[in-house]
This record gives sequence, C-alpha cells and structure tokens, in this order.
Amino acid sequence: MTARTRALDPAVGRALSALSATAKKGLGDPALAELVVIRASQVNHCAFCLDMHLAIAREHGVSEKQLGLLAAWQEAEEVFDERERAALALTEAVTVLTDGFVPDEVYENAAKHFDDARLAHLIGLIVAINNWNRVMVGRRIPPGGYTP
Repeated sequence: MTARTRALDPAVGRALSALSATAKKGLGDPALAELVVIRASQVNHCAFCLDMHLAIAREHGVSEKQLGLLAAWQEAEEVFDERERAALALTEAVTVLTDGFVPDEVYENAAKHFDDARLAHLIGLIVAINNWNRVMVGRRIPPGGYTP
C-alpha cells in the first residue's frame, strides 16, 4: 500500500485532532486520558494508536505496572483507583456497543467520579479514540510512525 492510499484527508485529521485535544483538555487528567485511549485501542486492536499512546502515557508518568496490567484492569484492583476503574469501565462500554447500550450502572458509577463537564469530555475522548482507531485500522497504518 502506498503512502498516498494511506493518507487521511487533512480536514478529517484536523477535525479528529480537535475533538481529541478538546476532550483531553476538558478531562483535565492527562494520565487518565492516556489510560482511556490505550484501553480503547487495545479493544479495537489498533497497533498504531497503542504504539503512540504508550509513549505518550510514559511521558505523563503512567506507571509501567498500570500499562502492563491495563488489559486486565478488572482483575488488578490494587493497581487502578476507583475513578480510573470507572473511566475504564465506561471506555469499554462505549467502545463495545454490540451487546446493547452502555449499562446504567456503568454510566452511574462514572457519573459519581466525574462532574457533568468532565463526564462529557471523557465520553468525547472515548468517541474520538474510537474514531482514530477505526481510521488507522481501516487505512492499515502500521505501528512505528509516531514521533513526538
């Protein structure tokens, strides 16, 4: 596949980037934002996004223990606090809608840990990374192309 066929229309890239940046800024917790985007990217099997966001997470001080256990966050209760666990549960529920709507208990638990504005930004971030995952996987963009 040539670089030309992999190219993303610049206007689409700017729009997705703006949504991602706005959601991350509004969430106000860069480390948590990276845990969320990494978990969605794991679920969606997006190697490019995983490669990129693992590097960014390390820059924001996310521990190697959290990064290593993120795929099994539900079993690693001592590694993720309640707020992180609520965000990760919401991430999975929004990312995998094949089983139906986001369960009420997942949404209500997230709402206990995030005010309305931050919850809106968290959901916006989840939506943004799911879009990026689909673009990168759909365009077959391999890992390794990210440079800070």
